[in-house]
Amino acid sequence: MTSDLAIAQNATMRPIGEIAARLGLSDDDIIPYGRGKAKLAHPPAGGNGKLILVTAISPTPAGEGKTTTTIGLTDALRHVGQNAVACLREPSLGPCFGVKGGATGGGYAQVLPMEDINLHFTGDFHAITSAHNLLAAMVDNHIHWGNEAGIDPGRVTWRRVLDMNDRALRDIVVGLGGRANGQTRQSGFDITVASEVMAILCLARDKDDLQQRLGEIIVGQRADGSMVRAAEIGAQGAMAALLNEAALPNLVQTLEGTPVLIHGGPFANIAHGCNSVMATNAALGLADYVVTEAGFGADLGAEKFFDIKCRKAGLAPSAAVVVATVRALKMHGGVARADLQTENVDAVVAGAANLVRHVENVKGFGVPVVVAINRFTADSEAELAAVAECVEGLGVKAVLCEHWAKGGAGATGLAEEVIRLAEAPSGFEVLYPDRMPLWDKIETVARSIYRAGEVIPAAGVREKLAQWEAAGFGALPICMAKTQSSFSADPKRLGAPTGFALPIREVRLSAGAGFVVALTGEVMTMPGLPRHPAAERIGVVDGAITGLS
Repeated sequence: MTSDLAIAQNATMRPIGEIAARLGLSDDDIIPYGRGKAKLAHPPAGGNGKLILVTAISPTPAGEGKTTTTIGLTDALRHVGQNAVACLREPSLGPCFGVKGGATGGGYAQVLPMEDINLHFTGDFHAITSAHNLLAAMVDNHIHWGNEAGIDPGRVTWRRVLDMNDRALRDIVVGLGGRANGQTRQSGFDITVASEVMAILCLARDKDDLQQRLGEIIVGQRADGSMVRAAEIGAQGAMAALLNEAALPNLVQTLEGTPVLIHGGPFANIAHGCNSVMATNAALGLADYVVTEAGFGADLGAEKFFDIKCRKAGLAPSAAVVVATVRALKMHGGVARADLQTENVDAVVAGAANLVRHVENVKGFGVPVVVAINRFTADSEAELAAVAECVEGLGVKAVLCEHWAKGGAGATGLAEEVIRLAEAPSGFEVLYPDRMPLWDKIETVARSIYRAGEVIPAAGVREKLAQWEAAGFGALPICMAKTQSSFSADPKRLGAPTGFALPIREVRLSAGAGFVVALTGEVMTMPGLPRHPAAERIGVVDGAITGLS
């Protein structure tokens, strides 16, 4: 079987100016980054395109193929005569060298240039990392040189970030070595995709909004408990300068030459999991159909797409696709990974409870849904029929897709169903109103989306939320940080568990991004590498990258 990397390296990329022209853009509208990449110099601020969300069941090691389906569907829409563009997130180096691998699709539903996108791309992540850490350096420097803002060194909340999985940096001490090296205090690192700067870039309407939001970041507190913002130490201008070009959406192409905008990359398990508002709005102004994805399962990515991104950006999705594979459903039904090749209809039916839960949740937002069955060669006809039967009672169609093997031609049935669903006016509604108290919002997501029986706050959580409400932050939405592997906080509880206790161990205020993060269970904002990371298999042979997946 030909690898994804080999397929990508053997493909012939069209000049990026030709891809831009397919969106009605001229050479003056793009900033080329070599032959196959470009920035949009003047991204449109919106339009009348129809927005289609691609989400999925709870992820398993068996694979679901959400990004692959997003690409295949976009190619398929163009096959059936529609002007379509995909909007994706940028991959993080952490997963590329860790477990997950890259995020440019697979088989014959990929975006190019695959190696560039999965590695340094156009430098956006480096700019976000630098802007974040500049603020951290300026906070420590401000304290060192007299601390005019009165920041309590023990209450500095702004950590540093790195776009790599490095568990050794989760908790650190800075300022060791004497007074010349700054104030000694405990701190730590998060991964760049969990940075509030990343979230701000992805939720900002334009560059002016970006700079204003950067100034609203809370970096710590004074001794009296009052909050200190980045603007009070004069950091937002320099941060915006570092992000000036990173704020522009990136234009690339699929194997079939379909335009793709890739911009921003927050994780959905620890952040809000959606590509940038600027890229989405630009796409809506350039195409009739805009296909975007939200990270991990619909309990995380889709919920945050609806309740954070769509709420804040005024977006109304026309339809949603929930991706599932027979293999993954069998794992949710209790089958071990080593036994997935064996037909097991009963396990498919049992595991389909996870799919049904996600479909019900998405429908609850008033968005019409289609299920995309991302086909593997070992799937039997009986197993495929069982998936379709499980969602039929919900009034939802399951469409068999073969875009991995056939590109856009393998997903035209999905494209036609998406077009049919998108014809009706959007009935989209968010899950909870702005005016609902912050704790009630957390409970609403936990009970309505996850089906938790009890939501348990750690000591001080509700007091913090009450303080933030008193300070004027009560209207913010909630960004739940939770394991992607289960509806619960326990990654081993597959399927569709109910009635479990969901522990809320910590809450963090992201005032610039405009949401409150609620951390559940043991989810980490700085992942670690596995025993044998993907980095061990990656190299360069005769100038060509090998082992990247």
